[in-house]
Amino acid sequence: MALATRDVVGILADNLRKRGSVLPISARRATHWARELNLPRGGETVLYTGMMYQLIPYIERLVSLEQRLGDSPLARFSGLARRANRLVNGIALVARPPADERAEYDRVPANVARLLQQAGVSFGYLYEDDLYAGALTYDLGADEVVAAHARRVAGIFREHGVREVITIDPHTTTMLRSVYPELLGGFDVRVRSYLEVLAERDLRLGALAGEVVVHDSCVYARYENVIEEPRQLLAAAGLTVREPANARTLTWCCGGPAESLYPAKAETVAAKRVEQLREVAPDCVTMCPICLVNLRKAANGTVRFRDISEYLVEAVSSSVAGSEDKRLDEARESVS
Repeated sequence: MALATRDVVGILADNLRKRGSVLPISARRATHWARELNLPRGGETVLYTGMMYQLIPYIERLVSLEQRLGDSPLARFSGLARRANRLVNGIALVARPPADERAEYDRVPANVARLLQQAGVSFGYLYEDDLYAGALTYDLGADEVVAAHARRVAGIFREHGVREVITIDPHTTTMLRSVYPELLGGFDVRVRSYLEVLAERDLRLGALAGEVVVHDSCVYARYENVIEEPRQLLAAAGLTVREPANARTLTWCCGGPAESLYPAKAETVAAKRVEQLREVAPDCVTMCPICLVNLRKAANGTVRFRDISEYLVEAVSSSVAGSEDKRLDEARESVS
């Protein structure tokens, strides 16, 4: 017996309306990744995470719980769970991912910030005002709740004088760039993915070796035309980019975010995509947290999945190390 769809969607919508996120976590936890970066607060241009990467470990815990409950007699009490959740944030009670899992997903926004700094981009961060953009609730049809939340986010941007937003994932990108302007009159904040920003910059990348297969995000490729930029950056890093069956605008879905309602169906879709990727290369590049977690889970270790930011940070580190070695060699030659 599966959990009632109306109650699952209702809990997510209630959380967004009452607590600013479908899966509320503390501001301290959501902003932990920025602790040592000393990013300025606010400004005309800000890096906006939308909490997507930070939420993934919690989403996985809740999906696992949902599957267990759906197979038990407790599934009939999903309505009661929704009523209880309105009073108490149940996330803190049932979703407690381990520190190493949280740290892995925290690395991505930190990676992006360092890459932008290395590229000479000036930007700030909104810290506790960096709110979830509402993607999952929008996908599930809770339009009125999303519209109210969009007005809240737009108000935060006005309060901080934000004119341009740099995003780190496809779902936040499309919400702010395509959905918010439809929901809100006068929303004129410029929105770009960090991949688009980096592709325009002279980012010094060292030479990495090897072949990788690219998994395009459905949202990036089909809705936001972010297709060539990741390939351009990976090639600049020295990697040979391979294409799977169903690439670019014809990319195959990773199975998410349907797993919140239909986890078994999501697993089947993800397994099919893993087969397509495995036929091309053992190392796969993703650029979406939902794709990363769903495909990695379906692959069960047969394919190595890494976020594109991991590769780019390695390439930058290699370039910096190479420059340091060159300067040392030049210094030795001048002394001799």
